[in-house]
Formats: sequence, structure tokens, C-alpha cells
Amino acid sequence: MDVSDLNPNNGRQSAPFDPASHGWVSIADDGFIGLVGPIWQKSTESGMRFAFLSDSKHHNRRGVVHGGMIMTFADRALGMTARHHTGNKPHATIQLDVQFLDAVQIGEFIESRAEVVRQTRSLIFMKADLIVGTRVVAAANGIWKILVRE
Repeated sequence: MDVSDLNPNNGRQSAPFDPASHGWVSIADDGFIGLVGPIWQKSTESGMRFAFLSDSKHHNRRGVVHGGMIMTFADRALGMTARHHTGNKPHATIQLDVQFLDAVQIGEFIESRAEVVRQTRSLIFMKADLIVGTRVVAAANGIWKILVRE
């Protein structure tokens, strides 16, 4: 079941969304992501998906989700997608571009639809749409360096 199936008003929820009750699993992280997360993951037919549930700690001065949190999430979701694609090899972000398309309200569940565009021996080119329900709220493109070679 997709989040958009649960949100008839295009992603804006009247009741708090519970990711765990819809098959999402929280990723444990005691580093920076532990401070701003949790980040959630879900295995689907098309691969791993990643998401986060925006909370009051994510707001900016306008009361919507801070762009820095959206960029942090894009970096983590694309990086985890690259890592999954390469059989868990470590990576480092060498470029990340994010375009903000719509404000994300506190309480909304943001998913990443990430994909590998191209892979060379040492680089992975990625792109993703970040969505709330059916709304695309940001687009991201980036390049990841594979740190371990075969």
C-alpha cells in the first residue's frame, strides 16, 4: 500500500501517519541521522524505498520543513539506494543538487523515489523525486563515489 492511498487530500493528513503500521522499518543510526531521523525503509518490488516523517524538530521560521532536512534526507536516501545497488559497498557523496518544488508541512510523510541513472567502476549517478502522497516536493540529482573497488 502506498502512502498516497491513505491520503485522499494529496498527502496532507488529519491523523498522524504511523510508518511501522504500513510496513516501514526504522533504520537505527546513532550519528547525525539519529538526531534528525528516524529514516524509514521499505522493500518493494521496484527496490528499497526510504522515507521520513516530518516532526516539529524539522521546522524552519515559516513553520514548514527546513530545506536542510530535505537535503539531508535526499543525501541519505540516494546514498542508501546506491549502497543497496552495489551490494553494500561504502560510498561518499561528491555532488548533490536539490530543487525545492513545494513546501512540506510538519506531520507529512516524505518518500524518496530514487534510481541509479548510470554506474561506472567508481561512480554512481543518481536521481530521485521526493514525494508526499502524490505531490512531488523536491527533486534531487547526485554523484556518489564508490570507495571500495572490486
